[in-house]
Amino acid sequence: MTDVLTDKVARFVRAAGPSPDDTLREMDEYAAESGFPHVGPEVGGTLALLARMTGARSVFEFGSGYGYSAYWFARALPDDGRIVLTEIDEDELEMAREYMQAGGFGDIAEYELGDALEIVERYDGPFDLVLLDHQKRRYPEAFEAVRSKVPVGGAIVADNAMTADSIQFETVLEFLEARDRGPERRNDDLTEDIPNEATDATRGIATYLATVRDDEAFETTVLPLGEGIAVSYRTE
Repeated sequence: MTDVLTDKVARFVRAAGPSPDDTLREMDEYAAESGFPHVGPEVGGTLALLARMTGARSVFEFGSGYGYSAYWFARALPDDGRIVLTEIDEDELEMAREYMQAGGFGDIAEYELGDALEIVERYDGPFDLVLLDHQKRRYPEAFEAVRSKVPVGGAIVADNAMTADSIQFETVLEFLEARDRGPERRNDDLTEDIPNEATDATRGIATYLATVRDDEAFETTVLPLGEGIAVSYRTE
């Protein structure tokens, strides 16, 4: 995991944020020992805060891993809320189930094994909060699949909005800055403005960020926490 913040600033944010419970500490230890990529407590605490600020009752995750982000969300949901976890790895999904139950959140969690893009089609919503944390190249598809299921006052959060092992930061930055110079510089096909040598993940993130920024129904900002999270709030 390539954090955007320096170690000292990350420690500061962590120290000033909400305290993880024993289960979250165990999950953090697992990530550190196994090298499993997770959003970390800085982003986790922000996810919980977003859930509280939006009054979220229903959450959908595109990619849940072993349940770390879902656990943070669950801490902020009401007793009759629900969170849908999706994961293609059966062992990871079972770990998520065990951690959620250990924290007392088993009753509000739904576990779906398989492709999140296929799974979300089976749900009508609404989802007050959505987390994108699966294959970066598929973020634009995920947005289109879930956009109509997010109500006004809800939000979509995309992890790895700034960096990850396969995301070329400078390429994404140059693409966004070029599009910001005016409509006359924009192609209708977003991918035409992305260099051919860009990785699939870079192409996906760049396209996603331009798509949500240009969508008049959403207001988007990127928070430099973890590997960067893009928060898109539905205004209309």
